[in-house]
Amino acid sequence: MTKMPAPPVHAQVVGVVRLIGGAAVIEVLFLTFFLGGAVSGFNPFDYFGFFTNLTSLLTAVVLILVGARGLTGRAAPGWLVDARAVATACMLLVAVIYNGLVPGTGSAPPWVSLTLHIVFPALLALDWLLVGDREPRRWSRLWILTPYPVLWLVVVLVRGATDGWAPYGFLLPERGPGAIALTGLGLLAVLGVAGALVWWASRLPGLVRPEVNAG
Repeated sequence: MTKMPAPPVHAQVVGVVRLIGGAAVIEVLFLTFFLGGAVSGFNPFDYFGFFTNLTSLLTAVVLILVGARGLTGRAAPGWLVDARAVATACMLLVAVIYNGLVPGTGSAPPWVSLTLHIVFPALLALDWLLVGDREPRRWSRLWILTPYPVLWLVVVLVRGATDGWAPYGFLLPERGPGAIALTGLGLLAVLGVAGALVWWASRLPGLVRPEVNAG
């Protein structure tokens, strides 16, 4: 069996940074969960019912998987690059909605909100822009943005109709189905714009292009 050559140093650095970033976000999420749980009760369905928390967790896992592949000199498969593209677009949505519509309304400590709503989305955007280890995403696959947020929205609305719980005020049942429908369409529109930017940016070469092996 031919031994795979070690990846270049810059590819290893990118992999390590992604691993550390993903692990750090997971640590922040679970630290906040256990600290807040001591006061409000340990309910993971409520905690990860927040789009920010669930999306940050899933994105961190994707980042760790991509980082591990790069660290060993292997290119990420197409499905993982797609997952990273969707995750990046969703975190841009988190940044836009939180900082534009509901700034300062969360119950998390300020440093946690700063990390999840500003720092993490910004680092993901920079990673996508500057590191050119992703092939251009096909415009015909822009639809892959929608299944995850639509599923999240459906689950949240079902919970609101059954037990009255909603993660955000603009999704409270008492706002009425019309207002909530318009809100949902607005969120999807913002996501579409974020996704279009991510898809467009995938065509840029990036400043760093780690050489990795296929497979």
